[in-house]
Amino acid sequence: MDRVGVAYTFIFDEIEEKVLMVKNKGSGWSLPGGAVEEGETFEQAAIRESIEETNVTIEIENIVAVNEAFFEDKGHLALFITFKAKTVEGSIKILHKDEIEEIKWLDINSANKLLPYHAGGVESLLEASAPYTFQG
Repeated sequence: MDRVGVAYTFIFDEIEEKVLMVKNKGSGWSLPGGAVEEGETFEQAAIRESIEETNVTIEIENIVAVNEAFFEDKGHLALFITFKAKTVEGSIKILHKDEIEEIKWLDINSANKLLPYHAGGVESLLEASAPYTFQG
């Protein structure tokens, strides 16, 4: 079984207390993110995916979650790393209408309903912190 890396970005507006989420065509709501491409780090993938999916440039702060899942039908094990990040520039806009249906800043309760794979919800992501270091 192949291992696949997936990077997600948890972008939280502390003033409005809202989470930036995307509605992917055919698979529902998620944090911005996607597969790590060959030759790319998880951090680079998170930054690239945020721009591609939301038109927002981010700065990575730290890791807030690590998840794994078997996708037997696809023959791989996915490793999901979720980074907390802050926006640097850009305004939300759908750039790839063939992939993204909608982008929204959602309140904590709404986001929690759409993030069942984070047991403690948005609150746990706000409290979690693990350093990320690329060692070359």
